Amino acid sequence: MQITAKQLAKLLNGTVEGNPDATVHAASKIEESQEGTICFFANPKYEAYVYNTKATILLVADDFQPSQAISTTLIRVKDVYASVAILLEQFGNRQIADVGISEKSSIHESAKVGEQTSIGDFTILSKNSRVGANCTIYPQVFIGDNVQIGDNVILYPGVKIHHDCQIGNNCILHSNVVIGGDGFGFASQEDGSYKKIAQIGNVIIEDDVEIGSNTTVDRATMGSTIIHKGTKLDNLIMIAHNVEIGQNTVLAAQAGVAGSTKIGDNVVVGGQAGIVGHLKIPNGTKIQAQSGVTKSVRKENQALYGYPAIDYKTYLKAYAAFKNLPSLVKKINELEKKLKEIS
Repeated sequence: MQITAKQLAKLLNGTVEGNPDATVHAASKIEESQEGTICFFANPKYEAYVYNTKATILLVADDFQPSQAISTTLIRVKDVYASVAILLEQFGNRQIADVGISEKSSIHESAKVGEQTSIGDFTILSKNSRVGANCTIYPQVFIGDNVQIGDNVILYPGVKIHHDCQIGNNCILHSNVVIGGDGFGFASQEDGSYKKIAQIGNVIIEDDVEIGSNTTVDRATMGSTIIHKGTKLDNLIMIAHNVEIGQNTVLAAQAGVAGSTKIGDNVVVGGQAGIVGHLKIPNGTKIQAQSGVTKSVRKENQALYGYPAIDYKTYLKAYAAFKNLPSLVKKINELEKKLKEIS
């Protein structure tokens, strides 16, 4: 991909200072810049790199005032980080080059595929499945019976979407995501064994959801497991049956949500946090990494920390006392010894 400073400025709604015809083919970090690349400057601690960068184009904020001469072409933008997100999307487009259906794929005669959709080698589209327009389905993806997939969806290699599940528009599922595997449902028997409970529901994933590699979202026992619009799930996350996650919520890697828990909108869940089943987590809740939530949260926009998770500030005060316990115990033992001597 070759693109000029003038074209980039138009894309990013910015202005060019320098050569508008300067051309780049890739993005690079400012401390590792090379000729023919574009890099960005937003953090003041990296300013020294600005004056000796080898990059052909440098992305900076509108209000940046250099203290030395700069030889490279600048593109000034209102928000550097927002512009970088757009920039990386341009340079990171890894869709299959040839639009079409691979001869090595298996497409059921009743399946439907939208226009400008690419389907890679050894991908399976099962009976009555539907894939929308402008989708990219990489090799070795499995799409089960009656699955409905919207437009502009990217499914990376190894994704598995089981029967009756629904994927909205503009979703991205990374490698080895499993959507619609059975929920963990078993009934204990008198002899100590467990009988499997049939999981007859499905999974509904709304528009603009992104799910990281090796994450699993289980189908509902009955009804639906639902991931609402705009939510982002990191790698290695477990979402159990009948969970519902609200809009624009984010979960970091190795978080787990047990069955039938309802999570609100704009919730942030840190890495390795765990939420037990049948709870309600309201809008705006922030759960710190490695915390364990064992009961429903009543107040919106509350930060939680620890196990069992409590108010974040309360936890910090408790921890401050807890880490001093060894010295406090020592003092108490000394006081008890002196009291015995006095008595």
